[in-house]
Amino acid sequence: MKILETQNINVVKIEECLDSPYIKPQRVHYTENGIKKTWDFICAHDSVSILIFDKSLQSTIIVKQMRPALFLKEGIVSTYELCAGIVDKQKSLEEIASEEVFEECGYKIFPHKLVKICSFCSSVGFAASRQHLYYAEVNSAMKLGKGGGVETENIEIVSIPLEQMLSFIYNDQYSKTSGLMFAFLWFLQRDVGE
Repeated sequence: MKILETQNINVVKIEECLDSPYIKPQRVHYTENGIKKTWDFICAHDSVSILIFDKSLQSTIIVKQMRPALFLKEGIVSTYELCAGIVDKQKSLEEIASEEVFEECGYKIFPHKLVKICSFCSSVGFAASRQHLYYAEVNSAMKLGKGGGVETENIEIVSIPLEQMLSFIYNDQYSKTSGLMFAFLWFLQRDVGE
């Protein structure tokens, strides 16, 4: 697997964000054991993420996309992630997850076919949003769309062969999320035949 960065990034301006539909900065004042404290945090949407395994390819299907915060902080253009999306619709978590799989990766899956792995809190120091992690098995016949995201999203679909999953987790050459690493380990530690 090769890292190939072809995107041309040009930062035009950085400004204070006062009215985001995605996050709301807040400050809490509280007492803990009689000591007055304050803490700044962000109210953010919960999310779904999906570990996709293509049985035809014997590979996991993940996405690669540009994350501005990572680029500004570390100069890294993009990161490897599970297919995912925010929970911002009046639909079930499984319906949202199924839509994300089609939009980002092009596979048509039915919500009831998703397997719930678990849910967990992420970014607990400043956001504490909850991520709901699912597993989906697909095959080449279920690849009915192009993927790549919607509107201005620029999502690349990446296939990680089964035999490369473990080395991918520990290879620092690839910028990846902790959710992806956890999901890969979950998959590799399952009992054979599940």
